Parts: sequence; C-alpha cells; structure tokens
Amino acid sequence: MQEYLCRISRDFLSRHQVNDRGETESHMGNLWGTDELVDGPNATYMSSSVLDRWEERLHEIFDGHPYDMLDAALTDTVFKFPLDIKPFRDMIEGMRMDIRKHRCQNFQELYLYCYYVAGTVGLMSVSVMGIAPESLVAAQNIYNAALYLGIGNQLTNILRDVGEDASRGRVYLPQDELAQFGLCDKDVFSRKVTDSWREFMKEQITRARFYFNLAEEGASQLKWNVWCCTQN
Repeated sequence: MQEYLCRISRDFLSRHQVNDRGETESHMGNLWGTDELVDGPNATYMSSSVLDRWEERLHEIFDGHPYDMLDAALTDTVFKFPLDIKPFRDMIEGMRMDIRKHRCQNFQELYLYCYYVAGTVGLMSVSVMGIAPESLVAAQNIYNAALYLGIGNQLTNILRDVGEDASRGRVYLPQDELAQFGLCDKDVFSRKVTDSWREFMKEQITRARFYFNLAEEGASQLKWNVWCCTQN
C-alpha cells in the first residue's frame, strides 16, 4: 500500500509542480489511498466497516492524533494549510458508493459520484497548491474551477476505463443516455464498437471537455508553475 501511495503521489506531482513537494506528496498520498481500497487488489476485502475506520482515523488526523506515520504526514499538512474536513469525508462517502452501487441511472447521479471521488480532490488541493497572490478572481470561483477540473478528470477516467470497469461488473455511464442511443449494459459488456457506440461516446467526450473548459479560467489563477502544468 505504501509503495502505491508513493507512486500515485509522484505521478500527480509530475503533472502539478508545487513549491513544497513533501507537503503535497503526503496530502495526495493519504487521500488517494482510499480509492485504492475499492479499486485496487484489496478491493475484495473492502467493507463499510473498513471505511468507517478510515473515517474515524480522518477525524483523529484533524484532531491532531494520527494513527500511524502516513496519518502523521497528513496531520502535518492539515495544520499548515486551511484544509476543510468535509471534502475528505465526502471522498470516503464516494468509496461507500462504489461498494453498494455500480450503476448511474442518469447524469445527476454520475455527477454526484464524480464529485465524491474526484471533485473533492480538487477542493482539497487548492489550499495546498496555492492561489496566485496577484489574482483578482474571487476565491470561490477558483474553488469551483478546481471542482470542475476534478469532475472533468473523473469523467475522462470513466471513459478510458469502460472495459476495465465492465470486467468488474461496473457501468458508470448514465443508463438513460445509453438507452437514448439504443444501448444497454449488454453492449458495454460485449465491447463491440458500433456506430451507436461511437455517437454515444462523442457526447460523453464533449461533456468532459465542457467541464475542463469551465475549469480553465480558475486554474489560471493558481500559482504560475501549477497553472502551466495544467496546460500540458
């Protein structure tokens, strides 16, 4: 698990350069660890009780009583930056959703899922990455942009991982929108690329790009070196 956390942190940092590598690495490593519990090799052993314990540890972290060294690293970050506990709690709720629900009936449900598992990451990260001192944009707009960036990223991940998710019996694509193109879960599981599938995917890609576009203005108000990396 620790090796995974270090790898995912390095990957994130290679795309989002920040001033204090250690602080952000501990921050991202801890928060991404929850996602690995549901989607990684230990997913079979995941349960609500395990996530309940993670939430207990989260409160201990914010109270200044970390459980282990990884928690201590996040505790240090929490006390150095104005991080709110709510996005962390919401992210764990997203992990609970992954355990009990593997379908989204419409985009409203998909958006909520994307917020829980990725939009929260954007909200957490703004405080650590920092807003450009010369920015004239309201802080709330920048946080909204970080949220939209997370949504766009998760929508992209879902489109990229359709086959992998299907192999686990999961279909995150909106069921009502699949039906509009004459598609259903059976078509997803078959992995056949038809004209209907292509048209459906074009619509989904357009939506993901829409959220990236919403995020662009706010992302430009992050510290200069962070913003530059979002342009790559």
